[in-house]
Amino acid sequence: MNGDSDLISELLRPVRLTGVFQSRWQARAPWAVTGGTSEQCAVLHYVCEGSCWITSRDRDVDPIRLSAGDVAMFLPSAPHQLSDEPGRQAVPLQGVLPSRDAGTSHTVELGGTGQVTRILCAGLHFDPQPSSALYQVLPWVLVLDAARVDREPLLRQTLELLAGPGQEHAPGAELVTLRAFELALVLTLRPMLRELSESPHALKAMRHPGISRALVIIYTRYQEPWTIDTLAREAGMSRSAFTSVFGDLVGEGPARHLAGRRMAEAARLLTETRIPQNAIAERVGYQSAVGFHLAFRRWLGITPGTYRQNAWAVAGS
Repeated sequence: MNGDSDLISELLRPVRLTGVFQSRWQARAPWAVTGGTSEQCAVLHYVCEGSCWITSRDRDVDPIRLSAGDVAMFLPSAPHQLSDEPGRQAVPLQGVLPSRDAGTSHTVELGGTGQVTRILCAGLHFDPQPSSALYQVLPWVLVLDAARVDREPLLRQTLELLAGPGQEHAPGAELVTLRAFELALVLTLRPMLRELSESPHALKAMRHPGISRALVIIYTRYQEPWTIDTLAREAGMSRSAFTSVFGDLVGEGPARHLAGRRMAEAARLLTETRIPQNAIAERVGYQSAVGFHLAFRRWLGITPGTYRQNAWAVAGS
């Protein structure tokens, strides 16, 4: 694929970082901090040790648990809370880090005497002028679990390097750090868009403003309760026109394409993680475990449990 047709490059090209504030957190339970408000700043959280929860008071979303090796990205930043358990009384980030100027770094210790969690946090400042439809339809937080990060060796190596001992005083350290975090941002987005770019119809479809918006939603926000009507509304098209054009450009209807994306992610989670099946159902957009079970069986011909057993048996052989 040459530069003119590299869909991922075109989607990721607009954002360039202008500055980075980074902090290394060591938090002992109980603890909770709220932050994330700047629209010109993305936020990255990489869990080095332990676990934590992401919650939002502004959105009707379930808490998200991050474990060691997971990475979360807000692009742009959105108000959220990090804590050792959901429901904690939180302190504002301003009280913990009153100064967060780009180009600086801090070490933070907080909480009680319980289990320790170590997190690399970074505010990634970028120029808001170059924009892409991608950033307008991404979910409020992008999460890559440790298994998916491990499938991206360069991402894992970059995150571990950034989370390691600081080299703030080395020559050129500020520029090197800036570009390393820029690389981490791109590598975090890339796995979620790779499946999209590998579709034989993707390039043609992504040149259509409405269908491209719907496709990015399907590939990054598949866990939300989308319908044909809501996807058409996001695309700025009537239901009939959206369904017709989507089918012509993508090769199948939007409902089936969304189901395929959900089933692909469910299969990955069943194979690569030990997340319970009912939790996987929620992760891929199904309101009930029964509905997910039936949909998975219709799509792949076997139950989720059997699929997982077969995958683990092959991996263990």
